[in-house]
Amino acid sequence: MHLQWTSWLTLAVLCMYIWNVMVVGRLRMKLGVKAPAMDGPPEFLRAMRVQSNTVEQMVFFFPALWLCAAWSGDVPAALLGLVWLIGRIIYALAYLQDAGKRSMGFLISGLAAVALMLGAVVGLSGVLK
Repeated sequence: MHLQWTSWLTLAVLCMYIWNVMVVGRLRMKLGVKAPAMDGPPEFLRAMRVQSNTVEQMVFFFPALWLCAAWSGDVPAALLGLVWLIGRIIYALAYLQDAGKRSMGFLISGLAAVALMLGAVVGLSGVLK
């Protein structure tokens, strides 16, 4: 079983997460928020929430992605994963500007994650065969 596209997508998601971590680190230095403090100016708090929420979402996303890839195919899983990634980027960019603008990105990534899970269920149940 070769899951090349899902593997590339996984690496892209990990790069997006590294970007989240770097944004938080940069703001820690810029705003003087010393570790282990988790409180600070709103700009820092928004970045922390983006990073935290991304980790929370990845707990659901990665198993759904790989189960979908294994049972419904590499390309469909990678494409849905790409939609999830785009949603998370939209979420992050919007949230970093204004917490009230995060909804669209959250919705896009949430629906993509559910679609991945449903893809796994459909493939596992043999409905497509």
